[in-house]
Amino acid sequence: MCQYSGGAIAKKFNRKGGKIILALSLKARYSKDIMTPNDILRRMRYALNLNDPTMLEIFKQGGQTVELVGLKNLLKKEEEPGYAACSDTVLGAFLDGFIVHKRGKKEAEPGQVKRPDQPLTNNAIMRKIRIALELKEEDMLGILKLGEVEISSSELSAFFRKKDHKHYKECGDQFLRSFLKGLAIRYRERSPAQ
Repeated sequence: MCQYSGGAIAKKFNRKGGKIILALSLKARYSKDIMTPNDILRRMRYALNLNDPTMLEIFKQGGQTVELVGLKNLLKKEEEPGYAACSDTVLGAFLDGFIVHKRGKKEAEPGQVKRPDQPLTNNAIMRKIRIALELKEEDMLGILKLGEVEISSSELSAFFRKKDHKHYKECGDQFLRSFLKGLAIRYRERSPAQ
């Protein structure tokens, strides 16, 4: 997910000299095409119509304590004063808390060892949302269609395979963006504020 380099190259046209000037912006960590954890958090909040108390409770259920001011700063855009970058760890805690919020806490069976956390990829984000909302294949395909993406069942299943599987497919930012757009269309139109 969120792969970025130390800066983004911005092209500016200089009307007087007619030259294209390349400027390296160290402040811009992500290009506009790449979804940051902050973008995903904002889009989930909007899509699922989550209010502040609900979001704070979800973070708590995911093992992350976030104060209201901290939440507001996580939801701000990069250019807004007080913006705080959301790490993959914080977003992961939110997604884990979202599963608990929607489905309840899963009790570990005797002798079961907790698996180590995997890196947070777009595939993992979609999987966690799918688990939390108990979305079946038809639901996922319908949400994607609302987000203006039509794929087959086998293409969808490729996103949920293990990384070393020969049919595994990496979920790109544009695909995740379309999924969250479809989620917003599906859930905002039919659910009251939580």
